[in-house]
Amino acid sequence: MNLDFTPEQEAFRAELRAFLEQNLPERLSDKVRSGQRLAKEDYEEWHAILNGRGWLAGNWPKGHGGAGWDAVERHIFEEETTAAGAPRIVPFGLAMLGPVLQKFGSKEQQEHWLPRILDGTDWWCQGYSEPGAGSDLASVKTTAVREGDHYIVNGQKTWTTLGQYADMIFCLVRTSKEGKPQEGISFLLIDMTSPGIEVRPIVLLDGEPEVNEVFFDNVKVPVENLVGEENKGWTYAKYLLTHERTNIAGVGFANAGLENLKRIARLEQSRGRPLIEDPLFAARIAEVEIALMAMATTNLRVVSAAAAGQAPGAESSMLKVKGTVIRQEINALTREAVGPYAMPFAHETLEAGSNAEPVGPDYALPATAQYFNNRKLSIYGGSNEVQRTIIAKTILEL
Repeated sequence: MNLDFTPEQEAFRAELRAFLEQNLPERLSDKVRSGQRLAKEDYEEWHAILNGRGWLAGNWPKGHGGAGWDAVERHIFEEETTAAGAPRIVPFGLAMLGPVLQKFGSKEQQEHWLPRILDGTDWWCQGYSEPGAGSDLASVKTTAVREGDHYIVNGQKTWTTLGQYADMIFCLVRTSKEGKPQEGISFLLIDMTSPGIEVRPIVLLDGEPEVNEVFFDNVKVPVENLVGEENKGWTYAKYLLTHERTNIAGVGFANAGLENLKRIARLEQSRGRPLIEDPLFAARIAEVEIALMAMATTNLRVVSAAAAGQAPGAESSMLKVKGTVIRQEINALTREAVGPYAMPFAHETLEAGSNAEPVGPDYALPATAQYFNNRKLSIYGGSNEVQRTIIAKTILEL
């Protein structure tokens, strides 16, 4: 991705590249590039390396232990780490809960939870979606009834990504049924080891139990784990979602996926010549690359506008839609480039230490796995259909 950067920004890029070359374990980058499943320990190892350099929470201010990067520096970080094959930074504590606590949490909550997010003491997951309340979060039915100095929580969350690893979950819960649905929602921090919590895995198309159902049966949660005010959680939820949807644009991941697509298209043949020389296929690659360049520029502009601490508005929805469409198109083209080797999909070969024999070249299986897994991109974080409605109402005033 060729964008213009200042000498200072290019110096930061050079520093980052040197850091990655010296500190990114080859074992981890090999797993990422080969499409193998990453274990909890892999993510924790990379988080600890970044935290040791002060680069784990690039979006946090330095006063809270973050790197205090501006939008362009965060863009460069994502671009370089994905290009190097680094594991992604798990976003739930760092990119979602952290900003909410910094803006709406009490001083005590900030002093307690923020350091634990950075040092890996707590692994967070997100408790927003429910059966019947996915993109329509105002319909959440999980209840939290106050009894003395505790809330009693009952209900169910679903599509809880990496919830099988988490020891904490931030939840939207219903604390009142009065007034509009949005007016009775609160934002609660819940210990996943509490009695009455059950986690059940959901196996996705690529064979990985990445998401989960989480059930709450009379779970006791201390009142001090309420973020902000009771029944004001909808405000905090919207603030979090705008950050989530901006990050979902995934410019760095799209860049890495595009480069991988070009590599495969140079290796695969069409009528005796490299596929990348086929005029129709080359035109489709060029089309998605142009769209990616435009989105990268827009992403920088939108996140820059939020640098002062203000959450972006409907522009986040635009980035969410465009980013997921582009990444899915790259996945589709990559799977198409692999050709017939995309058909025999044995997901168990992606497990570390597996003795299963892959079919076809080493890039065939990851291409298919990513295609299957990333069908979710246009659904989570608010489905693309809902985001288009937000755009129509708030920007086009339709």
